[in-house]
Amino acid sequence: MRQVVMLLLALAFNNNTFSQTFLPASVRGHIEFLASDELEGRGTASLGEIRAANYIAGVFKNLSLKPAGNEGSFFQPFEVSFSIEGNAHKLTARNVVGFLDNGAKKTIVVGAHYDHLGKGFQGSSLSPNSKNQIHNGADDNASGTAGLLELAKYFAGNNMIEKHNFLFVAFSGEELGMIGSKYFTERPSIPLNSVSCMINMDMIGRLDPDKGVIVSGWGTSSAWGRLIPDLAKKEKLKYTVDSSGVGASDHTSFYLKDIPVLQFFTGTHVDYHKVSDDIEKINFEGESQILSLIAGLLREMDNQTTDPDFLTAGNPHTGSTTTDFKVTLGVMPDYSYTGKGLKIDGVSKARPADKAGILAGDIIKKLAGKEIGTIYDYMEILGQHEKGEQVEAEVLRGTETKTVKVTF
Repeated sequence: MRQVVMLLLALAFNNNTFSQTFLPASVRGHIEFLASDELEGRGTASLGEIRAANYIAGVFKNLSLKPAGNEGSFFQPFEVSFSIEGNAHKLTARNVVGFLDNGAKKTIVVGAHYDHLGKGFQGSSLSPNSKNQIHNGADDNASGTAGLLELAKYFAGNNMIEKHNFLFVAFSGEELGMIGSKYFTERPSIPLNSVSCMINMDMIGRLDPDKGVIVSGWGTSSAWGRLIPDLAKKEKLKYTVDSSGVGASDHTSFYLKDIPVLQFFTGTHVDYHKVSDDIEKINFEGESQILSLIAGLLREMDNQTTDPDFLTAGNPHTGSTTTDFKVTLGVMPDYSYTGKGLKIDGVSKARPADKAGILAGDIIKKLAGKEIGTIYDYMEILGQHEKGEQVEAEVLRGTETKTVKVTF
C-alpha cells in the first residue's frame, strides 16, 4: 500500500527544489479546517479537539503511516485536570501519533501542538471579555500542525527510504503546560534511546521576511550550527537563534530527556492568544518556505554518518535575541501546577538551581526573601537581581521545607 501511495504522491512533487514541494494552497487547506469556527478553538479535551484529532489521524492513515498510539490506534489518550469557572474537571485529551517505518534503528520525531484555547475557558486568553468567544488559533498552532501534516506527506511520498524512521506527533494539552508532550516522553510509543532528535513547530504562520524565523534549541547540538546556515542561505531565509533547549513549547519535554531539539517559530504578535488570531493573517508562502528549510534539514541529517550529539544548552536567548532578565535559575517550571509557588519540572545541569541542589518536583515557595504565588512573581523577582548575587530559596520537597543558597 505504501508503495502505491508513494507513487501517487510523487507525481505531485518536484524534487528539484524544496520550495516547489510545499504548496501554500496545501498549507492553507489544513489551516482552514483546523482554525474554523466549527472546531471552536480546539480546546484541550473538547469536542473540537476530538474533531481535529480525527482529521490529523485521517491524514496519517491516507499516507499509510503506522498507528503509533494506544491499542493499535493513532491516539494516545491522557487525563487532564483544569479549572473551569472555579470548578475542577478531569477530562481525557489525546496526542495523535503516526510512524513512518523505514526499518531503521533510529527515529527522528517531528512534532507540533494542535490544541488551542477553545472558547476562552482554559489557557491564558489575552482578549478582554474572552469567555465564550472562539479562539481559532490559526497561527497558534494550526500553522505548526499544518506544517506537521505537510512534512508527513513529503516524507511518506518522496519515493525514498531514508536511513531514519520518522515519528509524527500532534500534541494536545500544550496550552495547559505541555501536558501532552510530557505524557508522551514519560510513556513513549518507541524507546526514547532510539530517538535521534526532535523537531518542533509552534507558530510558523506569520513570517516577516525582514525578521526571519527564530530557531530555538541551537545550543542542544553542535549539528545545528553546521547544517542550518547553508540551508537557510539556499532558501534565502533570514533567521535568529536561541541557544536554550527550554522554552514554552513541546520540544522542552524532549530536551529534558537529553534529546537534541530544535523549534521553529515566527514570533509573537498582537493577536497572540486573542480571538483575532485568524486565518486571514497567515503568510502561507512564508510557511511553505520554512517547511522547505525544515525538510532540507531533515534530509541533511539523514545523510550524516552520525546522529546529532546532545549538548547541555547555554543560557537562554544567547543568539540574536535578547531577554529582560540578567539572571536565571536554569529551571523549567511545571506550567500545569495550580498551587502556590513555582513547581520545578526540570533542572538544567550546572546552572544556579542545579548547583544549589534544587531538584525536579521541588516547589520554590520563596526566593530572595519574597513569596512566590505564581510564575509572574518569580519573573518579577528575577528582574531585580544581577549576575553574581547570592540569595536564599525556600524549597518544599515532599513534606520537608529546605533553605538553599542560590548564586546567580
